[in-house]
Amino acid sequence: MNIETLAETQEIQDATELTAIDRLKRSVHRKLLAETEFSVLQTMTRAQLAERIAYLTEQVAAEAGLSLGSRTQREVEQQVGYEVLGYGPIQTLLDDPDITEIMVNGPQHVFIERDGKIKLTDCKFADDGHVMRIIEKIIAPLGRRLDESMPMVDARLPDGSRVNAIIPPLSVKGPCVTIRKFAADPLTADDLVSFSTLSEQMRQFLEACVQARLNILVSGGTGSGKTTTLNVLSSFIPSDERIVTIEDAAELQLQQNHVITLESRPPNVEGKGEITIRQLVRNSLRMRPDRIIIGEVRGAEALDMLQAMNTGHDGSLSTLHANSARDALARLETMVLMAGMELPSEAIRKQIVAALHIIVHQSRLRDGSRRITSITEVQRMEGKGMVMQDIFVFQREGIGEDGRVLGKHTPTGVRPLFIDILEAEGIHLPADAFAPITELNEERRA
Repeated sequence: MNIETLAETQEIQDATELTAIDRLKRSVHRKLLAETEFSVLQTMTRAQLAERIAYLTEQVAAEAGLSLGSRTQREVEQQVGYEVLGYGPIQTLLDDPDITEIMVNGPQHVFIERDGKIKLTDCKFADDGHVMRIIEKIIAPLGRRLDESMPMVDARLPDGSRVNAIIPPLSVKGPCVTIRKFAADPLTADDLVSFSTLSEQMRQFLEACVQARLNILVSGGTGSGKTTTLNVLSSFIPSDERIVTIEDAAELQLQQNHVITLESRPPNVEGKGEITIRQLVRNSLRMRPDRIIIGEVRGAEALDMLQAMNTGHDGSLSTLHANSARDALARLETMVLMAGMELPSEAIRKQIVAALHIIVHQSRLRDGSRRITSITEVQRMEGKGMVMQDIFVFQREGIGEDGRVLGKHTPTGVRPLFIDILEAEGIHLPADAFAPITELNEERRA
């Protein structure tokens, strides 16, 4: 039986032959682990490991009476190598720079996101146990655990990619893994401008706001690009400032030298030892930070964040999930109440207005593109409500023939009330920085 010949002629879509190759991969992997101590495998160089796997592949194939061509043999050796040194079947997906998300829905269904679109791959795991082994490989170095008593976990890969895993009995289809990949080279502000995530005017404005130490909140839905935008905003922070970042799983990729990264910790098997985001926010205030960056506000830590912003820790940055800039303030108010403090709504809103300057709202559009759809100033209290004003907005203009969302970013013509703060910091924006595009075009024609 010559599997290589069948593969090359594309006539092996027959499940029996595919199973034969999979059985060969598993047999080589088992033989490798049975005949070689794991501690020895860890000390082997890649070349030594590759040589050992190649020898065992030939040996197992001969015992099974299989005639392997060079391409099939390389595939088997590569996949076994990924099982030992990588993350099994999904390693090739992790290595693909064009893939932004990997979704494992049980052992037989692995989806990816590429160019904003979700697609099913031909990548498969052997069974639920195979998926569990890969999950354990991810979370073990972080000291996290996943079992029936704690069937959900958030973790990260060494490159900073975000990982979420959930297993039965909560997941009916078997172990599910979601990996949000991050680029090896973090995106810059210029990249976001070239992707039309924001305009050059908006980039200059946001850079001025960060340098003037305004407090900024990035809002948006899941997968809208909030963390990427937060990374870009943080890149505007001067390199001589001390930055403390606080996250559930460390994802931010700050380029400055003086950065302290704090990460929350789940409880241990006895239910003890948990360190929450709120505790880390409180602790960060004693670490002499120039800037506090909270990866995502999702609970009672909202109160501590607002108090920090209102007690001299200017220039703080964070993100939260919301459908619009106004919804972001409503969610923030709700999260403050989660702290257990019986504060009247008016007092909470006064704290929010005093603390926040800008809300940058980001959306993932129907074509998969990510756009900053509004930059909104939090201005003042009026009666019992909070007054907000859009500074920049994304105006949609329909759908193109290729299915892409058409539109442009434009200023609303409103100058923010905090412009005096920028001027006091020696930051002078152009006179037409907030002029609507239509007005600029009329002036040029004149």
